[in-house]
Amino acid sequence: MLEIEGISDIYGSSLDSLNLNSKLQDLALESFSLDIEVPGSFLVQQFNQNPLLPGAILLKNNKFFGMISRRKCLEIMSRPYGIELFYHRPIQCLYDFVKTDHLSYPGDSDIFTAARQCLQRSPANLYEPIIVILRDGSHHLLDVHKLLIAQSQLYEIASQLLEQRRKELDRANAEVQELNERLKAENLRLSSEVHIAHQLQQMLLPTDQELAQIQDLDIAAYMEPAAEVGGDYYDILPHANGVRIGIGDVTGHGLESGVFTIMVQTAIRTLLSAEETDPVRFLSILNQTIYDNVERMNSDRNLTLSLIDYNQGQLQLSGQHEEAILLRQDGSLERIDTLDLGFPIGLDNDIDAFIHPIQRNLEPGETLILYTDGITEAEAPNGDFYGIERLCHIARQYAHCNAQGIQDAIIKHLKDYINGHKIYDDITLLVLKRKLQGKPSHHTQPQT
Repeated sequence: MLEIEGISDIYGSSLDSLNLNSKLQDLALESFSLDIEVPGSFLVQQFNQNPLLPGAILLKNNKFFGMISRRKCLEIMSRPYGIELFYHRPIQCLYDFVKTDHLSYPGDSDIFTAARQCLQRSPANLYEPIIVILRDGSHHLLDVHKLLIAQSQLYEIASQLLEQRRKELDRANAEVQELNERLKAENLRLSSEVHIAHQLQQMLLPTDQELAQIQDLDIAAYMEPAAEVGGDYYDILPHANGVRIGIGDVTGHGLESGVFTIMVQTAIRTLLSAEETDPVRFLSILNQTIYDNVERMNSDRNLTLSLIDYNQGQLQLSGQHEEAILLRQDGSLERIDTLDLGFPIGLDNDIDAFIHPIQRNLEPGETLILYTDGITEAEAPNGDFYGIERLCHIARQYAHCNAQGIQDAIIKHLKDYINGHKIYDDITLLVLKRKLQGKPSHHTQPQT
């Protein structure tokens, strides 16, 4: 039996009708199938004539037998003696030689779930097409590239829905301005904007319960959004090989920056779920994913991002962001410049050459402090910045406290310094102190 039907265009017209409820069966599927007794030469000819065909469904007695991908077929045929061994023999010979496990899903399966599981496969099978089984029992193929494009478009749809919501709020504010005095309407608009930003950021933050479950570290985290909506990001993610800490700052302000942080958080969690821990590959894949989305959205946003991997007293730092501060047991302080550890995420499509991870030890009782530039660039009434030197001074002064005590002291000193002056950027502060076995640090309240 031979069928040559359903070979779609490069993206599939079905992408135009995607929505957040779309399933695999709504994407452009390929239904090309042939009998396992057909010679391999015929399959090679079909692949050559149809360069967009990802593979073929194999049938035996008109029933599903298996799948062979375009990539695997042409790879084997191009090897020495590949033509001699498989070109004139039945396709089953080739199939038996390259047979690999394949992913198959019912047609009503979720696009995000399928995309995540596809990315969890081994590198050798990462781009193998998946099999989609419709309700009538028919088997079809879905190109993984089309699946990932569909996933990316769904993210874009979510961004558009948020933008639509923002416009609806703007129109509502305009109506209020027509009925009330100008100052009251402006305050309402700002209040609504801050509330939306607060909700977006709260969805990304780790909970106190999650932090308390990290046995080896005493952690305190603080985030305060600016009056104008910003885009600070942080996350603390325990995994099988330790803890991954991320902190970053999106350029610009507004809901677009908030959506950017959601994309970053989702991509980082997906890569971590896929057990990708190598810092160079991790940042490279993350950057490529974000860069492609930024290009599609026609956005100018990018992100400074530091990733810190902690495991049993060992720190590995990668990515470009603000300096990291280490408070040592002997009273010394180390400032780690991250300029040469990476490159802004989403600014260029290839950043591999810029990623240079470094290692540090974190002994019991020692502290790592991470922050965004909302702290160092906070202004006093006279316009002077708070600066890194003041941050280091107060951190060293309270180094004997637990993580919460150090954090409280820094934030209090910062607020006293700016003395009510307007905050122009988000303030984020992470304090991570390695616990002393059987001798926890004490919490000293900052002096008033």
